[in-house]
Amino acid sequence: MIKPLKITFLSLLSITVFSCKSGEEKKEAQEKSKQESKQEAYTIPKNLKWSERMALSEMERFPEAWQLDFHTKPKWSYTQGLVLKGFEELYKKTGKETYYDYIKAFGDTMVNARGEILTYDMQKYNIDMINPGRVLLYLYEKTGEERYRTAIETLRQQLDKHPRTSGGGFWHKKIYPSQMWLDGLYMGQPFYAEYTRTFDKGEAAKKAFDDIALQFQQIQQHSRDEKTGLLYHGWDESRKQQWADKKTGTSPHFWSRALGWYAMALVDVLDDFPEDHPASKDLIRYLNQLAVALADFQDKDSGLWYQVTDQGDREGNYLEASGSCMFIYSLAKGVRKGYLPQSYMDVAKKGYQGVLDHLIEVEDNGVVNLTQVCAVAGLGGNPYRDGTYEYYVNEKIRANDPKGTGPFILASLELDQ
Repeated sequence: MIKPLKITFLSLLSITVFSCKSGEEKKEAQEKSKQESKQEAYTIPKNLKWSERMALSEMERFPEAWQLDFHTKPKWSYTQGLVLKGFEELYKKTGKETYYDYIKAFGDTMVNARGEILTYDMQKYNIDMINPGRVLLYLYEKTGEERYRTAIETLRQQLDKHPRTSGGGFWHKKIYPSQMWLDGLYMGQPFYAEYTRTFDKGEAAKKAFDDIALQFQQIQQHSRDEKTGLLYHGWDESRKQQWADKKTGTSPHFWSRALGWYAMALVDVLDDFPEDHPASKDLIRYLNQLAVALADFQDKDSGLWYQVTDQGDREGNYLEASGSCMFIYSLAKGVRKGYLPQSYMDVAKKGYQGVLDHLIEVEDNGVVNLTQVCAVAGLGGNPYRDGTYEYYVNEKIRANDPKGTGPFILASLELDQ
């Protein structure tokens, strides 16, 4: 006969406590394992080149490309075009599908089956919104999907209707009448040139390339300072803006990121600009003039460039990441393509080492951070931005702004780093 099992209150309590403890320990172990797996998944190998390390870091910070620039919902923006250009070049160099998939997911989200671009409004006539069209040109080339062609044509139509100065220069935005900013040359012209090379022929192509050249001619004529060789951030043909010089119409200071946009515009447009076009030599001359000035204002100790380019270590000024990375990319590419003398590669390499030494921080899991990026700067608007020295040096500074990380990827690729 089997004796009944005697379970005392004490033993029952013991079993209960043991069971609870085991459950809690199991839960803690699972959570620890999950965290370790997560950490392991996000570990970026330090033996990769800086271009990949930064790209993978961007993918961790922004799992979807529409999130670039810290967006919380999908938004069509120039910063995505900038960073994804780096991803495009990285994919071409490495053949790693993860970089292409990141680009493609952006296209899938932002362009619907009818070819409509999410959040885009042509009636605002904002030249910034043309730049991410370069992503669509690449995706159309890769996939042949008609929705991309439709979206591309929409952006091209904006250029046909975009308001202009009396000399034919694109306004920066409809809300900034009669104004050309250096930024706008990068935002509009590389797309315009690539579109023209891809789709236009004969007289249509000649007319478009003439128009592209005109944009650079206008900004050189109105914004370049003969003494320094630098170009002012903005020019107001009407002279109505508070920031505009009443005689010249220019803004009062040289901003490194604006100059960086302009330098990148030159080297990128030349990729698609016909070598036999009469203005081709002019574009190369503009680039060489700017390269001389950039070398003159490079900080001799760090190899970097200051936020307000010509003001050195004046109180409040700082060594700024985005402009520095843009200059490095433009100079290195200019040398590689034969537009600039070989000596400028030394300027680019010194600048790049300065970025690594002073502006790059690496977390334990290998995530790469780029520090000291000016978050944003502009002219006019509300609240009003007056373009003074104090304005530029007091704008917000943040890490990993895509206006710095994108050019860092491109610069790293140019220098094979």
